Amino acid sequence: MASISLSGVQKAYGDNAPVIRDVDLEIGKNEFCVFLGPSGCGKSTLLRMIAGLEDVTDGDVSIGGKLVNDVPAAQRGVAMVFQSYALFPHMTVYENMAFGLKLAKTPKAEIDRKVREAARILQLEALLDRHPKALSGGQRQRVAIGRAIVREPGVFLFDEPLSNLDATLRGQTRIEIARLHRQFADASVVYVTHDQIEAMTLADKIVLLHAGKDTERYGSIAQVGAPLELYHRPRSKFVAGFIGSPRMNFLPATVTAIEADGVTVTLTGLNEVVRLPVQGGKLAVGASVTFGVRPEHLEPVDASPTHHTETTALTLARTVTLVEALGEHSYVHLDQPGGAVLIAKAPGDARLARGDTAHFRAPASACHLFAEDGFAVAPLDTIEQHV
Repeated sequence: MASISLSGVQKAYGDNAPVIRDVDLEIGKNEFCVFLGPSGCGKSTLLRMIAGLEDVTDGDVSIGGKLVNDVPAAQRGVAMVFQSYALFPHMTVYENMAFGLKLAKTPKAEIDRKVREAARILQLEALLDRHPKALSGGQRQRVAIGRAIVREPGVFLFDEPLSNLDATLRGQTRIEIARLHRQFADASVVYVTHDQIEAMTLADKIVLLHAGKDTERYGSIAQVGAPLELYHRPRSKFVAGFIGSPRMNFLPATVTAIEADGVTVTLTGLNEVVRLPVQGGKLAVGASVTFGVRPEHLEPVDASPTHHTETTALTLARTVTLVEALGEHSYVHLDQPGGAVLIAKAPGDARLARGDTAHFRAPASACHLFAEDGFAVAPLDTIEQHV
């Protein structure tokens, strides 16, 4: 098993601006760490620098406490599973899984033991004599994982391994990868994906990366933390908008009062007042802010309450413009001033139709406030920390 440390890591191509900037990151032993972010944010590039497939422009990469900047990929003690499977078409499943061990001049008996044990774990025993063209996409991906397992590395690297699979196979293979991590508890895993469902369900730690101008301004890392930490306590509007599906609702607002026990804002273009238990130190009365609430935290009620309770931050009434009925629940699109749309999550049996007036409320604990610079205004029970 091996920990991974990245210190001041940057990657630039030629004289262009760095695609990876100011990455300081610790990935512990046995940890399942997911690199998540939009296309072009450098997830795969960062993974390839750990693997040794990309040179580091600046900074240090250490694996197991050893600096590996100049260590060839084959000597880093890592195994990588690629998006494209990268199987040899002329070799059988057995030969594909055994190939790396043969190059390492491992004894034949040891190769056979490791390959058959990996095939048992991955339920590939009946497929060992087949060629890749005779396998489904999910089976090919399991062979690629098996090829990594037999090397018994300290670090597994996965580069979007499920993106070529259909939805059903993605779900099944995701469960298999989670099970494998528990079974091979000695190994650390770094996993790249743009799919937040994979990230939320697999990760011990998520590293959410910026893209484009945000990378130049703030560095590559938007936030690091456990999945529910990013969900409940996003550090910025970018994080809040990326984590969660549908994305968080963002409503423009103006600060109207700042007191010791919270901040009061008025939603732009409306008379709706929201009071939140957040720190007002970085705000001023009259400042433009953004109020955020997730669709699943808007609770439908029979009629708009006439006053706020201690636990209710927001009450609203809106015209329904669209209902997406998904069975167990529905996503209700609500009209907003200026042509914007507010989305709420309602039970699947909710009797709502286009043109109806719907009433919702949200608890203060589930609402967020973002300053003009895009960073979250910290709740009263936390100390504000920004990049």
